[in-house]
Amino acid sequence: MALINPHINFNGNAEEAFNFYKAAFGGEFSNVVRFKDMQNSELPLAENEVNNIMHIALPIGANTLMGNDIPEFMGKVDENENRSKISVSAESKDEADKLFTALSAGGSVEMPIDNSPWGSYFGMFRDKFGIEWMIEYAG
Repeated sequence: MALINPHINFNGNAEEAFNFYKAAFGGEFSNVVRFKDMQNSELPLAENEVNNIMHIALPIGANTLMGNDIPEFMGKVDENENRSKISVSAESKDEADKLFTALSAGGSVEMPIDNSPWGSYFGMFRDKFGIEWMIEYAG
């Protein structure tokens, strides 16, 4: 069965927030990727953003709390509207494809499901009701 995990967007303070969550929940980060680790010409980052968090994950029991910083070129996160997404961790690539196709029907795909720079199979979209989702299979 798929797991549903929370994902939180931040305006440059994801690392601070996740260290706070780590102190509260305990455990260790399972993944930390900074923008400089994935920087390329298609990702126009300001010099002050290269150390910001592109992806961070903190396992909490069977679930994982995930997050990232939003680059300035994408605008600020509106904390009252689009601060979080629902992230589904699929048990297989087939399940990931099935969920992505079903849930994105009638919505808008932000990132087609495919192999991600951090090593998982990943896609992102807003469903027809305006809810933001991420589907991932870590393999």
